Amino acid sequence: MNVKRKGKRGELELAKKLREYGYNCRRGQQYSGIEGKDVVGLPHIHIECKRQERLNIYEAIAQAVNDAKEGEKPAVFHRKNHCEWLVTMRLSDWIELYREWEGGIWLEERGHCGDTGEAK
Repeated sequence: MNVKRKGKRGELELAKKLREYGYNCRRGQQYSGIEGKDVVGLPHIHIECKRQERLNIYEAIAQAVNDAKEGEKPAVFHRKNHCEWLVTMRLSDWIELYREWEGGIWLEERGHCGDTGEAK
């Protein structure tokens, strides 16, 4: 299959998968190709989409880091044929996201409301 066509199909497939999770995502290149992003609509994440059988993950993450704008976490979303989607990030970025998630769980377990800080 033509590499460019497979990349486009991968981006469309990933955007659809993210929409299934409730995010308003679409292929970035579909509008004039000026956005410079593979998939848009996941706030604060720069998505580098790779649909390849043999992926050099270090090259892919370097591309994501290079292309990410200020305030975006670079991430490579990738999959091989007949395999599920995976996400690769730098450990420091993943730890930051995990701490945010962990902090939210901590508040839920203690019965606090997110915006007011009042107990339920």
